[in-house]
Amino acid sequence: MRFTGYFTRYFLAAWLVTLLAVPAWGDAWADDLLIRPARVFDGIDPHPHEGWTVLVHDGRIAAAGPATGTPAGAHVIDLPGTTLLPGLIEGHSHLFLHPYDEAKWDDQVLHEPLALRTARATVAARATLMAGFTTVRDLGTEGAGYADVGLKQAIEQGIIPGPRMLVATRALVATGSYGPKGFEPGVAIPQGAQEADGPELVRAARQQIAAGADVVKLYADYHWGPGEPSRPTFLMEEMRAAVEAAHSAGRIVAAHAHSAEGMRRAILAGVDTVEHGTDGTPDVFRLMHDHGTALCPTLAATEAIARYRGWDGREPAPESVRTGRASLAAARKAGVTLCVGGDVGVFAHGTNARELEAMVAAGMPPAAVLQAATSGNARIFHLDDRLGVIRPGYLADLVAVDGDPTHDITALRAVRFVAKGGVIMRNGG
Repeated sequence: MRFTGYFTRYFLAAWLVTLLAVPAWGDAWADDLLIRPARVFDGIDPHPHEGWTVLVHDGRIAAAGPATGTPAGAHVIDLPGTTLLPGLIEGHSHLFLHPYDEAKWDDQVLHEPLALRTARATVAARATLMAGFTTVRDLGTEGAGYADVGLKQAIEQGIIPGPRMLVATRALVATGSYGPKGFEPGVAIPQGAQEADGPELVRAARQQIAAGADVVKLYADYHWGPGEPSRPTFLMEEMRAAVEAAHSAGRIVAAHAHSAEGMRRAILAGVDTVEHGTDGTPDVFRLMHDHGTALCPTLAATEAIARYRGWDGREPAPESVRTGRASLAAARKAGVTLCVGGDVGVFAHGTNARELEAMVAAGMPPAAVLQAATSGNARIFHLDDRLGVIRPGYLADLVAVDGDPTHDITALRAVRFVAKGGVIMRNGG
């Protein structure tokens, strides 16, 4: 009954917003669109531009600068008191997962039907978009096969609303290292990823690419048994061959790694991003900097799990949260490029801004976090020729929030306006 009531209220609210606030979903304005916020954060300059306007034509930004006149025939959207930003980019999402306080990971992988998980993912995709995240890098379906490819296609074809997606399909894991676990050894248990080793790892990477993967994800370490710390899974040589195969196909590579050794192997193998990096050492972070490897710290997921275990959010924070914050600080000190991604799915979709808030709470300036979540993520994901900044020629993925998030990052919770490719997806509270 709890879920039924929630979804009834959710869809009623979504229907009312669509009916009252925006043109029919999927329709762009026939004429130019002139957006007049209080200020514009362009994704590059840490200081917002007061009094700027942005003109959109044919799905792209035609002009951005100090307010002048209104072009003839342009539709004007006034957004007083708001900051207009590039569409935010979620760097680590799992649209096919939902919060672990609703259902454990094992139960989602083993017991929830694929159709149910896909239906839930469509709701998650819409919530993500309405929260101002117009692009996501979705790092594995966690047992839902290649359903992320179909979800991406449904969004691209305008069947459902959602963000632009970079998908990883099935993550790649060393045999015996992943899960679910804890069953009779002789029984084949459906896994949350694809097992592959040695030369077969290259073949598995190519299988994911052929199935539609934009990103190849490797698990460089994991806890082999209950209660064990994370330990390396793949040999560096195994990962290096898979990375070369992915890069040869024009794909980027993400590596799950908590341990210092898992991180070291992944960095030397040539991955583009390390996810989590909890136990990174100064030497490992210097190595990341020297190799140009980006870190996606996923602080919000750690905080969410701590809350599920009873933490009320007050200081002193649990050791796991403090460790994540210290890892981010060490990475910043070493000059590591930072990706913004919260591992959303562990916590609720649509609350993606929790990661940005966590990074600020860990000591990173709000403007720097916003730069990382826009132009920074775009650059890491090779999207910086069309997304991540507000400048002429770029796709008109735009979000407006009440207040100024460069001073108060929690302003990202108050989304007033969202456009994707010039199509207005949200216009109102």
